[in-house]
Amino acid sequence: MPSKNVDYSLYLVTDSTNAILGDKDLVQVVQKAVEGGATIVQYRDKTSDTADLVRIAKDLHAVTRPANIPLLINDRVDVALAAGVEGVHVGQDDMDLATARKVLGPDAIIGVTANNLEEAIEAAKGGADYLGIGTVYATPTKENTKSVIGTAGVQHILSELVKNGHGQVKTVCIGGVNASNCQRILYQSASPQKSLDGIAVVSAIMASSQPKEAAAHLKTLVSTPPPFATSLSKAALSRDDVVSKAPGINFAANVALAVGSSPIMSNNGLEADDLASLGGALVINMGTTTPDVRGNHLKALAAYNAVGGPVLLDPVGAGATEQRREGVRALMRGGYFDLIKGNEGEIRTVSGAQGVKQHGVDSGASQLQLEDRVKLVRGIAAREHSVVLMTGSTDVISDGGEDVHDREWT
Repeated sequence: MPSKNVDYSLYLVTDSTNAILGDKDLVQVVQKAVEGGATIVQYRDKTSDTADLVRIAKDLHAVTRPANIPLLINDRVDVALAAGVEGVHVGQDDMDLATARKVLGPDAIIGVTANNLEEAIEAAKGGADYLGIGTVYATPTKENTKSVIGTAGVQHILSELVKNGHGQVKTVCIGGVNASNCQRILYQSASPQKSLDGIAVVSAIMASSQPKEAAAHLKTLVSTPPPFATSLSKAALSRDDVVSKAPGINFAANVALAVGSSPIMSNNGLEADDLASLGGALVINMGTTTPDVRGNHLKALAAYNAVGGPVLLDPVGAGATEQRREGVRALMRGGYFDLIKGNEGEIRTVSGAQGVKQHGVDSGASQLQLEDRVKLVRGIAAREHSVVLMTGSTDVISDGGEDVHDREWT
């Protein structure tokens, strides 16, 4: 099975531990997952004896081969050879790519784990058929992860692969990927030149009591854009319209009334599903940051993302305390924002900059010239696939494209 014909869109990585698989039969779970739409399977088992690994691999291959789905073995090239499967996946601490290729031959599918850019470039140069990029988010299924890179880290790796002439290498993401975030990960990690070819999941299928249905749901999600991907395009006013009308806008309530909306304030995340169904937008004002408030923000964010309702983040005083900085990180991990609005200190905190000093809701002393503010705003917007507005004596707004608006207020 030539690797160029492989569909990587829904990549199942097995887990035989009791914490994930429970008392379910591994082969039966994989059978159901294949029926539901899994497109490639990796058998991962770090504890079983070689004889058991070969036996189980053959049983799994009896499921995947008739469905024309590749079966790969994690790490163990010897097991892959003995079971006659399509290839292997090797980590940074496993057999090196060159040796695996020499043993398995040119037709085998060989994937490599890439935790960072250097590892990704090296594997691509070495002839890997695909890269498993991550860890995207923290996950209990794999210990000693070298780093959690988020969607921004994935996007950076994809961009640099293209710049270094390796845009043809297939890529999947792994680490904390599930039905609640897979569409956002695919959407936000995409660079202008390259997108992920799929998602790799473990618990989302292996831990499910209905693996066939779980796989089918995931397959549908990865095959369709997220609801929020087109929310801005449905707005009544274009970006240029907003910029041209901005001088006449003074108060948030007036804005809401001017566009015919009926604002409501709520700190109860349990109301979010009902409110999101009304077709409006959500403004998350970070305000008082406590674990309870943050939890309600995340509930509301998930509800509006699920229906494509526009969401604005106002990270008030984001750089003032570590609790607020962690609040921003949690919100950015937790969902998608159509618009991120803040002063220089707040936007720098959103970017991940270190050493931002805010004493309160004020921006603090400006650290950037206008040219640098423009570059920062554009970069965040491109990274998050959002519109970013930095307020100040000169406001700067961008959607990540080359055209950046700035307006000086007098």
